[in-house]
This record gives sequence, structure tokens and C-alpha cells, in this order.
Amino acid sequence: MSRDAARTVNAAVATERSERFLDGVTGKAIAIAAFAALTAIGARLSVPLPGTAVPMTLQPVAVLLAGLVLGSRAGAASQVLYLAAGAAGLPVFAAGGGVAYLLGPTGGYLLAFPVAAAVAGLGARRGPGIASLWLIAALALIHAGGLSWLWITGGRALVEAVGVKPFLVGDLLKVALVLAV
Repeated sequence: MSRDAARTVNAAVATERSERFLDGVTGKAIAIAAFAALTAIGARLSVPLPGTAVPMTLQPVAVLLAGLVLGSRAGAASQVLYLAAGAAGLPVFAAGGGVAYLLGPTGGYLLAFPVAAAVAGLGARRGPGIASLWLIAALALIHAGGLSWLWITGGRALVEAVGVKPFLVGDLLKVALVLAV
């Protein structure tokens, strides 16, 4: 058997096992909690950007992966669990936790995570080209939520100060990373 054929067989077996695991209630609950934890880890992997209160984090990678791996509903549930843990005061956000954190400058981005995971889940089980479009749409929703919240809390000046430009290249790299995984 050639290496390529062996890889294909191994990938099919691994996919079947993970799908069977995720079909059970316990497996689905564990996977939802795992992706909520992965999002919390992604929050801690942040880089402050000069001139903006919004850091570059790896959270979107976890959000997109949650949707692709778990599907729309469970992916969104993992992000709701993540937000609930943060709202309850657990230090899962980039700089802490608590409801007040969700009212800060990054609140709109965070609150868009469940919707973004659901949209990313719509790209699951499709070819990489179609999936990448769904992932880009999911990232656009995160930015729309963030910029909307910045507009509500700080007006046009805050939106212009943060903008989207500093995040574009990093976000395209995140889509490529998710597709590679």
C-alpha cells in the first residue's frame, strides 16, 4: 500500500472515530468544553497592537475550528460556554474576566464568537475553497460585532482608531491555519 493510500485510510478511520465520539452526548459535551478551553488559551496568546485597545489573539482560530469540527450548533455552544465562563468571572479573556470585561472595547468581538462559530460550521464538510469562504464570512462577523460595539461605546473616533487594517493579514493567516488543521 502506498503512503498516500495509507494516509487516506488512516484519515478516514480517524474521522469515523471522531464522528462516533462526537455523536454521543458525553462526547459532544466534552468537545464543547474543550473548544471553550481552547478559546480561553487563544485569548492568553495575545499581542497588543500599538494605538488600539484591541489585541491580536488566537481566539478566532479556536472559534473557527469549533465551528468546523463541531458543526454550527455545538460550535456556537462552545463559544456560549466560553462567554459564560468569562462573565462568571473566570479569567478566560485576554486580560481577565467578568461581565464588565464584556462591556469594554473588546466586548463586541467576544459576543460575536457564537455567531461566527455557527457560520464557520456551515463550511464544515465542504471543500477547502467553499470552507474558506465561510471562514472569511465568520471572521467578518467577528469584526462587524467588534466595530459595532466600538461605535456604540466610543463613537466614530474609536472605530477609526481601531479599524480593521491591523488585523487583516493576521486573520487571513488564521484562516489558512484553520484550513491546514
